[in-house]
Amino acid sequence: MKKYLEGRVAIVTGAGSGLGRSHAFALARQGAKVVVNDINGRHQGAPGREVADQIIRDGGAAIADGGDVRNMEQMEAMVSRAMGEWGRVDILVNNAGILRDKSFSKMSIDDFRLVLDVHLMGAVNCTKAVWEQMRAQRYGRIVMTSSSSGLYGNFGQSNYGAAKMAVVGLMQTLALEGEKYNIRVNCLAPSAATAMTEGVLSPKDLEGLSPEAVSPGVVALAAASAPSRMILLAGAGSFEAANITMTQGIHLRNAADPVTQIIERIAEIRDRRDEIVPDAGWDQYRLELSKAGLLS
Repeated sequence: MKKYLEGRVAIVTGAGSGLGRSHAFALARQGAKVVVNDINGRHQGAPGREVADQIIRDGGAAIADGGDVRNMEQMEAMVSRAMGEWGRVDILVNNAGILRDKSFSKMSIDDFRLVLDVHLMGAVNCTKAVWEQMRAQRYGRIVMTSSSSGLYGNFGQSNYGAAKMAVVGLMQTLALEGEKYNIRVNCLAPSAATAMTEGVLSPKDLEGLSPEAVSPGVVALAAASAPSRMILLAGAGSFEAANITMTQGIHLRNAADPVTQIIERIAEIRDRRDEIVPDAGWDQYRLELSKAGLLS
């Protein structure tokens, strides 16, 4: 069987358990050398160290890292270790995450900020730590971990949903900025039974949602042939794509009462026939100026 990541070097954050652990093993099986990052440390007996040791026992190459994704200096040190060990970093999987679920009225600002710091700023820190090196080698594959909670909303997860939609925006822009350097950036929105889903889904529902059923999607997004700017949904062995689209809408520049028109024609504005997936944010400007007859 072909190994799609032979000779590549990958970093997986939050890889001591759950999805990250599964991702680390999947990347290693495909030939990647793996930095197994987990905040619980890299000492003997730490979850990340156990994953790294198992990869080595299985014939692969791995090192454990105990850095906190919220700490930029620690992420830079992690990348430096990888560079010192293997001379490059080709793949980054931003997987580290936590939950602090409560309804918005009961949620503290500290819990809101903490979730944003881990999911969003954690991804920013890790990506920033590898970005210049990937640009210099003109190769990189970065996977952000989004969620249906961000894409579609979920009761009691305003902090988590906000963070998970924020990484989609991060992905969209970095994919554009990285294109000429062969850096491809994508999002994965997984459905999996992990410590983060305990008490959220029923035991029956969790049976089919193994992390191992998601990780093939990470391999595909980490491969040389990976797409860019894709939101890949994965769970229970199924894979789908999510898109942020724009409808054709209506034009009201010369309307006498545009507010009334908008209120009365909301259904027309939301009509999804002929909707498009914009190539960049400027596509909104182009569409609106074109409809107004002002596009030069």
